Amino acid sequence: MSTQENSKGYRWRFFRSGGFDQVLIENADDLRHLGELDQKLWSVLACPTSGLEFDTRTLQLLDSDGDGRIRAPEVIAAANWVCTVLKTPDVLFRGVDGLPLAAIADDHPEGAKLLATAKKVLAYMGRPDADSVGVADLADPSRLFAPDHYNGDGIVPAELTPDAELAKTIGLVIEHFGALEDRSGKPGIDQDKVNAFFTAAQSVVDWHDQAVASPDSVLPLGEGTAAAAAVFDAVRAKVEDYFTRCRLAAFDERAATALNPADTTYVGLAVQTLATDTEGVAALPLAQVGAGRALPLQDGLNPAWEARIAALRDDVIKPILGARTTLSHAEWQDIAARFDAYRAWLAATPATPLAAVPADTLRALLAGSVQAELTALIQQDLAAETAAAQVDALERLVRYNRDLVTLLRNFVTLSDFYNAGNKAIFQAGTLYLDQRSCELCLRVADMGRHATLAPLSGAYLVYCECRREGEAPITIVAAMTGGDADEMMVPGRNGVFYDRQGRDWNAAVVKVVEAPISVRQAFWSPYKRVGRMIGDQIQKFAASRDKAVEDKAAAGVAGAGAKVEAPAPAPAPAPQAFDIAKFAGIFAAIGLALGALGTALAAVVTGFLSLPGWQMPLVIAGILLLISGPSMLLAWLKLRQRNLGPLLDANGWAVNTRARINIPFGSALTGVASLPAGASRSMADPYAEKETPWGTWMFLLIVVVIAIVLWRQGVYDRFLG
Repeated sequence: MSTQENSKGYRWRFFRSGGFDQVLIENADDLRHLGELDQKLWSVLACPTSGLEFDTRTLQLLDSDGDGRIRAPEVIAAANWVCTVLKTPDVLFRGVDGLPLAAIADDHPEGAKLLATAKKVLAYMGRPDADSVGVADLADPSRLFAPDHYNGDGIVPAELTPDAELAKTIGLVIEHFGALEDRSGKPGIDQDKVNAFFTAAQSVVDWHDQAVASPDSVLPLGEGTAAAAAVFDAVRAKVEDYFTRCRLAAFDERAATALNPADTTYVGLAVQTLATDTEGVAALPLAQVGAGRALPLQDGLNPAWEARIAALRDDVIKPILGARTTLSHAEWQDIAARFDAYRAWLAATPATPLAAVPADTLRALLAGSVQAELTALIQQDLAAETAAAQVDALERLVRYNRDLVTLLRNFVTLSDFYNAGNKAIFQAGTLYLDQRSCELCLRVADMGRHATLAPLSGAYLVYCECRREGEAPITIVAAMTGGDADEMMVPGRNGVFYDRQGRDWNAAVVKVVEAPISVRQAFWSPYKRVGRMIGDQIQKFAASRDKAVEDKAAAGVAGAGAKVEAPAPAPAPAPQAFDIAKFAGIFAAIGLALGALGTALAAVVTGFLSLPGWQMPLVIAGILLLISGPSMLLAWLKLRQRNLGPLLDANGWAVNTRARINIPFGSALTGVASLPAGASRSMADPYAEKETPWGTWMFLLIVVVIAIVLWRQGVYDRFLG
């Protein structure tokens, strides 16, 4: 441990863990001087407010600017504030829920308000004699605030006013513009909703006033205009068709005949069972077409349109023009113009839910003092600071009492991570996979970003998708820092993930980022690679021979079938004569190869046996080092570079140091399966494979061959002569 004294005289204490110096934060003086600590010595400068094993509400209170990130100035501000309103900030280091009332600084103006608020809250909770206040006492705001009392949030429910008219208006605003939840849990409205309501009401009244100002043009039939417009629209296209036909007949007399139904049209209708709703009848003109003719309103009408023209005559034409039996084209255009003005006015209807409210109701609200009274009610609620702001401040203090020191030990320092008894707030749980338990597991929100940065940590990483019934799937990354990775497969390897609440999730491996796990694994890796290569080659050779046998058998079956069908087999080629010289050459080549191999082997064994006894182990160790040394050296260098920073940076943290994960610490982060201390084990396995003597006989054969080769080389003469 070392100390550092800054320019203001405070002596900081440091400890070394993870390959870097970390400051000790263990008493109230450390909190008071936190703002004086050089931020270059902080472990972290920023972290996100999501994806952490930490109280979300506390993080929201710390995040003063609401940007979703906690930064060093916000942490310093929180530490300074608690030291101001608490007379004994050391209570924060207990790390328990429940702030003693005696710890609040009642001699400080803000502290005195907080103490009074705490006593009032405890009284609301039915614990007036309690000597501490906890997070649970503030969990249900509806128990702290009655709907008929001001609470300072600027939201007023209908229960807040005894005035029936105001309460009715609040209900009207909620009905058309929605509600906000008051601290009491009741629906209410704020100033923005009041302003929006009365602005919309004024626009609707102004729109109605346009019609009142020009009743003849906008509402030709007053309150019955809407119904009359519907009657007019039901026949408008057909009447326009009739007058257009008559105008064409006036343009050219020959058109009259063509524009009236032809005889063949009536012939086609004659064979049908006709009614007024028959499609063919309705398609005929309204009346006989003639040059300059008016539209008859009683006699001579198409039967399919008689009822609708009668409604037009009685509900539209008669109220506007008086009683008529015919309607000229000019009169029709006049009526159409009147309804066009109505439609233009209707199209300008304000886009507000209040458009359906009667205009007289809105005029009465605008003419009275309801808006001013609602505004005054909201202002009175906002002025009631004691209920809202002080309860918020008390909640902040109670949560800081429980959580602030924990955050400091994962932000200013990483002591929780390097302490074997604790877990850091970024550790999501434990992954059990391949007879290992991985403690360094982090949640992953953005797989692409994380997979880009995380490999820079130098750790062997396993990404898993975790699923649990009734929960949204999550993605985690686990750092494997112990054991080996021979059995890791992607995809398809399954494990179990236990989150910090102890819930189990089904974990499936989706991605692996390979890196050295240990020097021991690196030692054996060359031999494992050679073994896998030999095994692969043997499998390929066996597969090729098996395929050749199968092809040969298939060819034999096909040949047999061809013999049955063929009338006469082709003559077989004459067998070749046995070439003894050729086979002698082959045997000679094989003998030379075996002789050369035996000579080389004899030279190696001879040289080895000629060494003094103490040098033989050194030669064996040198050979092993020659084979495994490069792999071990490379692994050792990479393991020295392994650090936590990129894993957290990939999750949005701003890590300010190289937080190393050395070999001993990595071994503590990943547990490998081992028998418990004191356990006994029976070696009798009823299903063990039966031993065969082939291995022993092969070893003995090799020993005999080597002995013969050494005898022929005269090696034994030095010992026997």
